[in-house]
Amino acid sequence: MTAVSQEVTVGLDIGTTSVKAVAADGDGHVVARARIPHRLNIPAPGRMEHDATQAWRRGPRRALAALDRPRALAVCVAAMVPSMTAVDRRGAPCAAGLLYGDERGRTESHANPAASGEALAFLKWLAAEVPDARGFWPAQAVANFTLSGEPALDTGSAFTTHPLFTGLEWDAAVLDEAGVRAEQLPRTANMEEAIGKVGDALLAAGTIDALGEQIVAGADAEGDALVILGTTLIVWAVTTGWREIPGLWTIPHTSPGLTLIGGASNAGGLFLNWAMSLAGRTRGAADPHRVPVWLPYARGERTPYHDPHRRAVLYGLDLTHDAAAVRRAAYEASGFAARHHLDLAATSPRRIVATGGGVRVADWVQALADCTGLPVDVVAVPEGGALGAAFIARVTAGLESTMVDGARWARTSHRVEPDPVWADAVEERYAQYRELADGGIGR
Repeated sequence: MTAVSQEVTVGLDIGTTSVKAVAADGDGHVVARARIPHRLNIPAPGRMEHDATQAWRRGPRRALAALDRPRALAVCVAAMVPSMTAVDRRGAPCAAGLLYGDERGRTESHANPAASGEALAFLKWLAAEVPDARGFWPAQAVANFTLSGEPALDTGSAFTTHPLFTGLEWDAAVLDEAGVRAEQLPRTANMEEAIGKVGDALLAAGTIDALGEQIVAGADAEGDALVILGTTLIVWAVTTGWREIPGLWTIPHTSPGLTLIGGASNAGGLFLNWAMSLAGRTRGAADPHRVPVWLPYARGERTPYHDPHRRAVLYGLDLTHDAAAVRRAAYEASGFAARHHLDLAATSPRRIVATGGGVRVADWVQALADCTGLPVDVVAVPEGGALGAAFIARVTAGLESTMVDGARWARTSHRVEPDPVWADAVEERYAQYRELADGGIGR
């Protein structure tokens, strides 16, 4: 493929089940895309890991090659956080790639991601397993080294490793406690800073996948809610001011004067794919009044419960239920988890902007609308993390002055309205869902 614009940039997104790549022109039109799947390994109920060589090293390289190398000015890598592996002298992974929620990162402080110490626990485990490792790098740093020879990490991703990172540098005292030297961690740089080259293209330091999604989703006004339908369900209510809600997270929006309140739930694609495999295929439609209630905590729950010990429960099942009812119940569980976050945030949302690969699943999007009672605007480009990374790459190339301008790339393909046929039955099941979940069923 030859470039159709002299301002093409490329974004790569290392996700839980694949690496996505998009090449976009100056108007945000995708001129090439690729997806390289990789396995998510769950060797035990509390563990979740990647083959870091496959997912973080080969995956980005193959995704970039699959674009047929349109002439790009800059490249940027996004990835999930936190993640970490050990690397050898060649910068190649020599241990499992540990992922968010893995029990090897578990600490007593689950409620606050900025103080949980998950990345520090990952580091301690890896340092004990591979004491002679050259370094300990998150996914972004592994990919950056593979593409350019520079194992740099963006400061946004570095912040998520607190208390390892002070905001300016790696904390020597904390590293000493873990038995690790500062030089074994990647150097840090601002996300839009050029840290090397991929061929003739500049390579940005990188970013967090969810931040990439936010930059180009268009959920930029008070009353919007951004829902990322990925392997993890991520829900952000957009509001003004700064409020902290027990069980939820509050972070700055990229637009001045706005904040995001919400968090990450395990009621996303990982749960749904598992539930669908159990339910099997069905051609029929579910009866709105004959649907059981799933508690979707097959591997614990993050926000708002911060409880890794919860497990999934299918409640109210009887001999009249069929596969269609069980499948609808699974999608409703995800919708209920999203609504729970929005209810706790108390921001009176007027619409949802849905992004992520799950927007391709019509039943999931419809259930989200039905369960929240809100219209859902579906983004035109599901690979939002990669598209947002491509916009950051424009800043790196000097084509943009600020990431806030990524809002002009926001486009929706269609709107999904709540189906009134389901409204009353869904209200009853949501009340039951909350009663069961708040009562600790599944612990």
